[in-house]
Amino acid sequence: MTFKEILNIELYNKGDFTITVYNIFLILVVVLITLITLKIIRRFFKRFINKQETERRSYWSIYLILRYVVWVIIIVFLLESSGLKVSVLLASITALLVGVGFGIQQLFSDIASGIVLLVERNLQINDVIQLQDGTVGRVIHIGLRTSRLKTRDDIILVVPNSNFVNDKIINWSHMDYNTRFSVDVGVAYGSDTKLVTQILLDCAAKNNNVSLSPKPFVRFNNFGDSALEFQVFFWVRESFWVENTKSEIRYAIDDEFRKNGVQIPFPQRDIHIKSTVEQPK
Repeated sequence: MTFKEILNIELYNKGDFTITVYNIFLILVVVLITLITLKIIRRFFKRFINKQETERRSYWSIYLILRYVVWVIIIVFLLESSGLKVSVLLASITALLVGVGFGIQQLFSDIASGIVLLVERNLQINDVIQLQDGTVGRVIHIGLRTSRLKTRDDIILVVPNSNFVNDKIINWSHMDYNTRFSVDVGVAYGSDTKLVTQILLDCAAKNNNVSLSPKPFVRFNNFGDSALEFQVFFWVRESFWVENTKSEIRYAIDDEFRKNGVQIPFPQRDIHIKSTVEQPK
């Protein structure tokens, strides 16, 4: 038996649809070539991204879109080469697809949202975002249906892509990598406000994670019920760990307040007790 005859051996035959050894061989070869090609393209993108650090997220999104398009084309080609007409297949199962569509409409919503994310690039790899429920995480993967975040607790969170499109999220990485945060503090009435302002500025400026430009500044917000309310504003480039930076600044403020005799008051409430004496009859 010749090699050509082996390739023409039929493994499955029903109507116009026939699967031969040649079809299986073709599928394996095409899939192998596609995997190798995508791997080469991925390496090229990685090298190019390393050289163009400022555009790394944009180019990575382009690669993801390219990968999905290639696989769709390959799947359609393999179906057509096997004798299975894709248009006829879709027409024959239209009723089934309509029924299934109602049951998995959320799945299609997530996939459509994934395509929107990859095209618009509002969400990209390494972005630090805050979800609607307050969860903060770094984007480590953007898939067609779901994306993965790494939270501050080093937990991998899988989020449906529809959440990023339909919900309001905060993207800290869309602010030129320099984001403003603040720490609130209250001091006792009678404190030297100028001294308090200088202490807050020094504590923020001395922190290694705080950016030198723009410089920190202090706002005297209000005369509170039991304290003078201040707020120190500062900018950081690494917003993912900003809660640690805030904690360090609070430690420094507490130390400086103790050294300079500035007091942080306890909440005070005045309670009036009215007693009544029952008159004898």
